[in-house]
Amino acid sequence: MGPSQKPNVCGRLSRRALGFFSRDAGMVQRTNLGILRALVCQESTKFKNVWTTHSKSPIAYERGRIYFNNYRCCVSSVASEPRKLYEMPKCSKSEKIEDALLWECPVGEMLPNPSDYKSSLIALTAHNWLLRISATTGKVLEKIYLASYCKFRYLSWDTPQEVIAVKSAQNKGSTLARQAGIQQPVLLYLAVFRVLPFSLIGILEINKEIFGNVTDATLSHGILIVMYSSGLVRLYSFQAITKQFMQQKLDLGCACRWGGTTGTVGEAPFGIPCNIKITDTPPLLFEVSSLENAFQIGGHPWHYIITPNKKKQKGVFHICALKDSSLAKNGIQEMECCSLESDWIYFHPDASGRIIHVGPNQVKVLKLSEVENNSAQHQISEDFVILANREKNKNENLPTVTASGRVVKRSFTILDDDPEQETFKIVDYEDELDLLSVVAVTQIDAEGKAHLDFHCNEYGTLLKSIPLMESWDVTYSHEVYFDRDLVLHIEQKPSRVFSCYVYQMVCDPGEEEETTDKRSKRDHNNFRF
Repeated sequence: MGPSQKPNVCGRLSRRALGFFSRDAGMVQRTNLGILRALVCQESTKFKNVWTTHSKSPIAYERGRIYFNNYRCCVSSVASEPRKLYEMPKCSKSEKIEDALLWECPVGEMLPNPSDYKSSLIALTAHNWLLRISATTGKVLEKIYLASYCKFRYLSWDTPQEVIAVKSAQNKGSTLARQAGIQQPVLLYLAVFRVLPFSLIGILEINKEIFGNVTDATLSHGILIVMYSSGLVRLYSFQAITKQFMQQKLDLGCACRWGGTTGTVGEAPFGIPCNIKITDTPPLLFEVSSLENAFQIGGHPWHYIITPNKKKQKGVFHICALKDSSLAKNGIQEMECCSLESDWIYFHPDASGRIIHVGPNQVKVLKLSEVENNSAQHQISEDFVILANREKNKNENLPTVTASGRVVKRSFTILDDDPEQETFKIVDYEDELDLLSVVAVTQIDAEGKAHLDFHCNEYGTLLKSIPLMESWDVTYSHEVYFDRDLVLHIEQKPSRVFSCYVYQMVCDPGEEEETTDKRSKRDHNNFRF
């Protein structure tokens, strides 16, 4: 069945003005987003490149904010023209921000300070300080000194918007130590905090004696994930580890005596001691072997996706039940394509339990369902498929006739990701508008051209296509964000040159045509980082 008929924008606005909605607190917001989706997808709506800028440092985007100079300069992308929110003072190399996460206030929780109810940037500096920075003013609201015994480098969410994990660089030891055969007992550290107000859960060490030759480790939703060069992935309960192996509970800002030294937890130079030291092998929750440690969990009920741990199996994906590792019916997914770049697969971020499988010329959305007459087993089937817009090459399969009349068959095949054919490069999901966004690229002469397509997340129907004005070089690194009425393209060129192109929704493009060129020139002069 196709999508049901929905009221138009005027009807929705009239109903909203008259208060025709349920008592559900989120109904008005959903109505507003439904109106915005209709405006975004209507034929007359255009997306205009309102400004462009370049930088010699990486550019990051998060929730309407564009960050330059290693997060020290923030520009709002919400206004019709770029507006600088703040720029922090210049700093030394040791104070450079290495990584950052945007924290937004949870609803319904009592927080100690009024500033806590506004968005904050949680930033990690090169000299091991964890900062909470106002997302609107750039003022440092809170700072925690981590430690001097390792170099912390990465930030990630353990539980989104609630618990963060700060991971150290891996300790590979000095060259002399390796040559002398001296083993490095601690491979890396994980510092775990609850956010707003900041409270320490603990710092965990991953040591070689217990875990062996670990290549990486991370935390996700309370699970410690440990990876090995052999492709093995092991899962442990972080809560169980904390309960069993925490040596001493530490509180930020409180005095502490550790190893004969007294100091304040979270302040320099004392920092935070490593208070979770595993002395025995913790209970193993799950383990699996996968090529390049590729491992994902999702679906309803829980399933996981792996690639069999053999190089010739690259591009083959197995979807298995987490409870007993049994393969789902039709659970081996292999996209029959001949391409230089591999296809990729992941659980749909809309929490529907579906799976997205992306290849150079098609996007498959797969669904997980019970096998008829066997509720214990599940099967994989196609929900819908999005196909690239390609014209079949008429000369592709035609034989060649020589002067003597001999027929010679061609011995080559055009790649599925041939640059002269439309090829899918990026697939993302806009959760508020419930749209799939797909970037497709075609090489025209010596220049690549890209367009961003919006598809119905429920049926896969193409609703809107937006051409990107700038050329697209497939050898460069690209990121494309679709956020409500904004499209943002970040491109990394050789020699660490970064470019940022911002498009905004324009419902009446006629009025904008005359000013776009002037505005773009002004923005080039005023916003170069």
